[in-house]
Amino acid sequence: MEVNKLINNIKFNSDGLVPAIAQDIKTGTVLMLAYMNKEAVEKTLNEKIVYYYSRSRQVLWKKGETSGNKQILKGFYYDCDADTILVKVEQIGVACHTGNYSCFFNKVLEEDNNTVDILNKLYGTILNRKQNPKEGSYTNYLFDKGLDKILKKVGEETSEVIIGAKNEDKDEIVYEVSDLIYHLMVLMINEGVTIEDIKGELTKRHK
Repeated sequence: MEVNKLINNIKFNSDGLVPAIAQDIKTGTVLMLAYMNKEAVEKTLNEKIVYYYSRSRQVLWKKGETSGNKQILKGFYYDCDADTILVKVEQIGVACHTGNYSCFFNKVLEEDNNTVDILNKLYGTILNRKQNPKEGSYTNYLFDKGLDKILKKVGEETSEVIIGAKNEDKDEIVYEVSDLIYHLMVLMINEGVTIEDIKGELTKRHK
């Protein structure tokens, strides 16, 4: 859709603004809520880098311009009433000015893990460790040691899965497969592979 036509479809409020929700395309995590004016929408779509409008400073701002925590545009949507925008982004660094990955870190209620996409959540946690290293983190130890160390651990965990299967021990298999999945995700992130990449390949095979 042509940018000018799109802008005409969006319902900006009396201040010329529309709320915009940012979501990490890799993990599905909701990152932040900010506002856009027409210029922010136009620049976001044209440059594929997300811009917002600061209500407090009353200026246009490119996300991450000073912090380096920019958002690369991967998807742009507006809702059924055309008065709210959703941008799906590749988040570089953290989204929140507090240093948290997402602005929505104040947990009030969360359903049991069996209703949560734990694989995306795990991927997001590992990705956050890579982008924001934490002292004493085993994940950061693996990233620091590099590809050879990561591959060694993937090999070791694969062997453990085989042993568990040969033992015909379901609990052992579940435990070792979980270890393997974690180390595979470390490898994926180290090599720039996303869950969406894997889903895309599996979808092609399933057709």
